[in-house]
Parts: sequence; C-alpha cells; structure tokens
Amino acid sequence: MSRIGKKPIAIPGGVDVKVAGSTVSIKGPLGKLDWPLVPGVGVAVTNGQVVVSRSSDDRKLRALHGLVRAELNNMINGVTKGYERSLEITGVGYKTQVQGRTMSFSVGYINPVVYQIPAGIDVKVDKQTLINIKGADKRLVGQVAANLRAIKPPDVYKQKGVRYVGEVLRKKEGKTGK
Repeated sequence: MSRIGKKPIAIPGGVDVKVAGSTVSIKGPLGKLDWPLVPGVGVAVTNGQVVVSRSSDDRKLRALHGLVRAELNNMINGVTKGYERSLEITGVGYKTQVQGRTMSFSVGYINPVVYQIPAGIDVKVDKQTLINIKGADKRLVGQVAANLRAIKPPDVYKQKGVRYVGEVLRKKEGKTGK
C-alpha cells in the first residue's frame, strides 16, 4: 500500500468536501476546487477525514493512489491558506504593471509583452519590479509563475531578466580578448 496514499487527510473547519460520482469538490474560504477521479481510485469522507483507496494493486493504480491523496491535500491547503510565488525583475529599465486582468512587461523587447492573468489568480506588483502571485490552486500558481519567468528568463552573463525571489544564478564569464 502507498505510504502517502493511506494517510487520511484531516478536514479543517470551514472546508466542505463532497464526492459526486467521479469528481471531488472542495470548497473553502478562498474558493472552490474540483478534482476528477480515475476509475479504480475511490475517495470517502468519514469522521472529518478524507480517505483515499484503490480497487486493486495494479501498477498504475498504485502510482495514482498517492498522487490523488497529495493533490487533495494541496487543494484543502489551498482553499484554507492559499499559495504564493514571488518574482523579481532585474535589469536597467525593466518593469511591469498590472491593468485589470492583463500585465504589461517592458523587458528589453521592441514592444511591451502583454500577459493575460487567468481566473483564480491575484497578481500584485510592488515597485514595478516585484511580482506577487496568489491563488488557491497550487498548480495554477506555479504555472503562472513559470509563464511569467519565461517571458524573459534570467541571463547567465548579465544577470538580467525575470527570476524567482531567492533564485541563485551562477554568473558565467564572458569572452576574453587576447
């Protein structure tokens, strides 16, 4: 049996977990999230806990057992506390601004790069160079952060670009003349 999959998940106060057919819905103070279940993996809510089980010891179901439990745990944490990622922009003249549900980046290209912020994500910009991404869905917060970083990845020679806060880059030495 999966070590992660067999651990029950405690449901905190203010969170409502419902299993309807092949979908698990989790509703909390920060939003509502759904997870589709795979045939062979079952979810039960008993005594204020969520228990994940599987129908057989098939290799695929063993792998999905722990995955479903981890995803449901992340969803419960997301609707109670939320998830946050921070990015910083480094470079002379590099900046960003939020206008409604769009972000505009000036990061060294001829035209500004426009990014549409997906639903369920809150983005705040401080000092035009610090970006805070918040949301209830851990996957979506991480994907938005990765998409924003991909607009101008950090350069290993000049250390300019969009990077995660606390990300350490090893500076490469440029060409040397004779």
